[in-house]
Amino acid sequence: MNKSIVFLIRRLGFYLVAAFAALTLNFIIPRLMPGDPASIIFARFRGKLKPETIEAMRQSFGLTDDPLIIQYWSYLKGILSGNLGTSIAYFPEPVSDIISSGLMWTIFLAGASLIIAFLIGTMLGIFIAWNRTRKLDTFLPPILAFLGAFPYFWLAMLALYIFGFSLNWFPIGHAYGSEVKPALNWTFIVSVLHHAVLPASTMIFVSLGGWMLSMRNTMISTLGADYITFANAKGISDRLIMLRYAARNAILPNLTGFGMALGFVLSGALLTEIIFSYPGQGYLLLQAVKAQDFPLMQGIFMTITLAVLTANWLVDIAILVFDPRTRK
Repeated sequence: MNKSIVFLIRRLGFYLVAAFAALTLNFIIPRLMPGDPASIIFARFRGKLKPETIEAMRQSFGLTDDPLIIQYWSYLKGILSGNLGTSIAYFPEPVSDIISSGLMWTIFLAGASLIIAFLIGTMLGIFIAWNRTRKLDTFLPPILAFLGAFPYFWLAMLALYIFGFSLNWFPIGHAYGSEVKPALNWTFIVSVLHHAVLPASTMIFVSLGGWMLSMRNTMISTLGADYITFANAKGISDRLIMLRYAARNAILPNLTGFGMALGFVLSGALLTEIIFSYPGQGYLLLQAVKAQDFPLMQGIFMTITLAVLTANWLVDIAILVFDPRTRK
């Protein structure tokens, strides 16, 4: 069997074991906590619900008197069928429906911001490392490193105050205008893009320096390798050496970091989404914690875990493509 396929199967097996362990912990931890979701709702209604109603709610949350192994089997079957339980904060909405509604906005905002920052930062790192004796290498890295030192929320609040409140150039919250109805038309698309400019820009500017500096440093080390000197001696064009020989090898650490960052996209936009009242996963997680919504927290944590593992496996595939040594 091809060694590349064997490598991918082994890595997939490792990630499946990791996913199984994470799902098991996701099942055990809430059951170690005192009380249950149905009791929380019962306390909110101050005894207005009948005992039969409470018992039916406990059944819907999967909190039965069955042995733990049977509850665990029902939990796994629910995950495989997409049934993640019922939310407390948004009762009686199913958790899967709530997560899917926030997932779309988080992937759009944080995912697009991450990809744009990665592409721009990586290309800047390649260009600056190749032209490291010029003025661009003197002032641009410190500026981007300075911006990267600021937390997301600080830059987000600053941008919101200047461009939202003071200049009134951009909306100050939500994913689209209140007067716009969600539909696949230009009015809705323009409104979504207009509302995404401020939160996306803050996330891009803060993370841009990290991608650029990482690529620049690795690229400089790669340019000192013997095969680069040999390629120069053979008269290969500078552009080909920069992109095909140096950048292709230097990008591997950035790809690994991109895979990790891609997995944490679902939770990384938490503060940005709160500041801009953006209806994504981070905002949902905040509401779940405030309401002690264990089923929703479980669903979000499971989504984040699976996203991290899937992203890392895709990075393994990308490394196979970019690094021939892994195919030997």
